[in-house]
Amino acid sequence: MSWGTDLWDQFENLDKHTQWGIDFLERYAKFVKERLEIEQAYAKQLRSLVKKYCPKRSKDDEPRFTSCLSFYSILNELNDYAGQREVVAEEMGHKVYGELMRYSQDLKAERKHHLQEGRKAQQYLDQCWKHMDNSKKKFERECKEAEKSQLIYERLDNDINATKSEVEKAKSQLYLRQHMAEESKNEYAAQLQNFNSEQWKHFNAAIPQIFKNLQDMDERRTVKLGEMYRSFAEVERRVIPIVSKCLEGMVTAAKNVDERRDSGIVVESFKSGFEPPGDFPFEDFSQNIQRTGSDGTIGTPKTEGGKPDPKHTVGRAKNKLWLFGKKPKAPTLEDLSHLPPEQRRKKLQQRIDELNKELQKEMDQRDALNKMKDVYEKNPQMGDPGSLQPKISETICNMEKLRSEIHKNESWLAEVEGKHGSRSERRPSADVNHHAPHGRESPEGSYTDDHSQEHRSPPQPDPHEFDDEFDDDDPLPAIGHCKALYSFDGSNEGTLVMNENEVLYVIEEDKGDGWTRVRKQGGEEGYVPTSYVEITLEKNSKGS
Repeated sequence: MSWGTDLWDQFENLDKHTQWGIDFLERYAKFVKERLEIEQAYAKQLRSLVKKYCPKRSKDDEPRFTSCLSFYSILNELNDYAGQREVVAEEMGHKVYGELMRYSQDLKAERKHHLQEGRKAQQYLDQCWKHMDNSKKKFERECKEAEKSQLIYERLDNDINATKSEVEKAKSQLYLRQHMAEESKNEYAAQLQNFNSEQWKHFNAAIPQIFKNLQDMDERRTVKLGEMYRSFAEVERRVIPIVSKCLEGMVTAAKNVDERRDSGIVVESFKSGFEPPGDFPFEDFSQNIQRTGSDGTIGTPKTEGGKPDPKHTVGRAKNKLWLFGKKPKAPTLEDLSHLPPEQRRKKLQQRIDELNKELQKEMDQRDALNKMKDVYEKNPQMGDPGSLQPKISETICNMEKLRSEIHKNESWLAEVEGKHGSRSERRPSADVNHHAPHGRESPEGSYTDDHSQEHRSPPQPDPHEFDDEFDDDDPLPAIGHCKALYSFDGSNEGTLVMNENEVLYVIEEDKGDGWTRVRKQGGEEGYVPTSYVEITLEKNSKGS
């Protein structure tokens, strides 16, 4: 079926139909736009919902229960699902809505061109018809004038009173009119033949081609709509695998809920470590009342002197009403002694682990700064080595503070666990790279030959840190000697006062905590900062 042959006379209706087709395409494009806006709003609301129920938490508030972890896993999967809805909206906007709007503009331009060609062909045919009609009317007028001239000539020719000149004049007028009528006839015949030819071309060639172009355009529009329908569905189909994974993740999270594990976490979180209270003794207040021999006595255990068992008294005072009433809130202490033993142990261990991580960061930063300083010293054009000195000093100070904190917390932890290890065992996180046997390291951690710089004292150690190191009566043998690079006041217990350039005996190497045990010429022993001295060990002691 062809519009050009079957609809040769339906130009106006085809004009309306093609306009309706473009309007329908744009209507579908509007539908797609509203759909993608719904997807965008849906995704935004899902993300807001996830953010609302997954607020920012501190490290201590991180959930440990499987039910909580599963719920947050579901929230993460839902967030990914929202991302897929955003992908759907984006793909619809780019591959469907955008493509439809571009195609609509192309259709409008093409339709306008075809309709203009049709109107031009119609206008040309109308013009040919006008020329033909004008020549026809002129031929009709000329024929009437010729007939009128013939009647006048015949009347004068039969009139005996008419002069010869009048008859000749009428005769010449007749010939003129007949000649003009003949020319009009020939012109009319030519115009008629031309009009018929143009009309045949119009309805058999021009209009069928124009209508065929309109038909092709409309069919392409229909095919395009089918492709867009399919693309619309494909956008949804492409996200189905990922959406299915999100749903599978939610199902997996639901399966990971473990009531036994959650119950164990409750026990682990709130276990105090205390023993349950013992039985309350019977307190007999009737012992001072005289009884007859026949009076029965209550068979209750008696304590010596009529006094209650002090063990039970202590237990009662310690646990009074805590099981059935509100436990008084203890003030928070630095050593966490206000907590039950089990909880105190966990908190101390957690604090020690965090301090160790911070100490490692400071050590890495110190090493990096020292390397950078060495590079600056070898290549002055790259930077000023002195500009790094304040940061190096600050880093070393932070390291000493962290070591002190770690030692303090490890002492509390050993107290809780009932362990009394040696000083080196209580400091596993010390800086093993702090000791430099053959270098000259200033308190700030940089190597220098300038002895005139300002002397700095190390961070104040624990007053009882070195108490257990001097319990032995036998003096330790010297394993080397050292030279003081800086003065040290030794104001804390267990440390030793030394002056700059003073030579001391080394009796114990730095075990990684930044302190070296030395002895003066007079026999006085103590600890000094390793970074304050230049150490030379005996050859037979270096490998030991």
